[in-house]
Amino acid sequence: MSTVRWGMIGCGSVTEVKSGPAFYKAPGSALVAVMGRREAAVRDYAARHGIARFYTDAQALINDPEVDAVYIATPPDSHLEYSLMVAAAGKHCCVEKPMSLNAEQSALMQRTFERAGLHLFVSYYRRSLPRFQQVRDWLREGRIGELRHLTWTLCKPPGADDASAANWRTDPTIAGGGYFADLASHGFDLFQYLAGDIIEVSGFTARQAGRYAAEDAVTACWTFSSGAMGMGCWNFVADRREDLVELIGSRGRIQFSVFEDQPLRLEGETNEVLDVPCHAHIQWHHVLAMNAHIRGEAEHPSLAIEALKTDRILDKVLQRNPNHPGQPR
Repeated sequence: MSTVRWGMIGCGSVTEVKSGPAFYKAPGSALVAVMGRREAAVRDYAARHGIARFYTDAQALINDPEVDAVYIATPPDSHLEYSLMVAAAGKHCCVEKPMSLNAEQSALMQRTFERAGLHLFVSYYRRSLPRFQQVRDWLREGRIGELRHLTWTLCKPPGADDASAANWRTDPTIAGGGYFADLASHGFDLFQYLAGDIIEVSGFTARQAGRYAAEDAVTACWTFSSGAMGMGCWNFVADRREDLVELIGSRGRIQFSVFEDQPLRLEGETNEVLDVPCHAHIQWHHVLAMNAHIRGEAEHPSLAIEALKTDRILDKVLQRNPNHPGQPR
């Protein structure tokens, strides 16, 4: 399979620049069909992006004989249903993050694809970004000695559309949580890629502003399998934007941002400040890695078996109830 032909379910904002163009511009990749519920919107998307076919029915796209793999770019509450449809059709799949509404759903998805001999990827694309490959290299080279502690502060002021019915990210029945589930999932996945599995975690949540049903403030502490420890503060009704990770080692420190395009900073026996900009289509490297994995050329790090670890962490911090997604135990 020299070119992997993708179909895409969902044409929301994440697909306009971050992901969609990568699927049809990256070498060895093609986006041959898209699906959206509103015909006018999906027709317009297909025309603007030069995509040959569009559908308003997900099953029709999945059954398209020219589609080899399906990218599910919809909110988390639909990931389980759509992914199982893709598996039943015998095709590979990538779902947006978080993988689903809770770890129980995600485990079912992962088992289904594994038993079918199919690949299931999750869009934790930061594992593939050169900037975080550089951080991983520094850690593996021992540039800060042994990792002792990781801290992450992520804050933002409340937004005008936080309580809007159109903002699914603050509706736990759709998102599985609030901005924490949507954004902190990226961080937890990245941290485990950089520093190893998180084996214990606990946390506290609050609705400090009470503007929507999901939590707007979270704190958590955890332990890595190496013995290093971590702690995080996430507040989405704060006074300003802040995104800072600090890796504290026995002989130095590394600082970076998970989401902002800020320099990487290394303090140790030698100091470095590196600008490693992201590709304009930030999922570019993720798409290249998925296609290489499908072709059997390389192992992609963003597989469902890895993403499931993050869902289990989110379940514990948010005390999510698998029998009633979006509600605490």
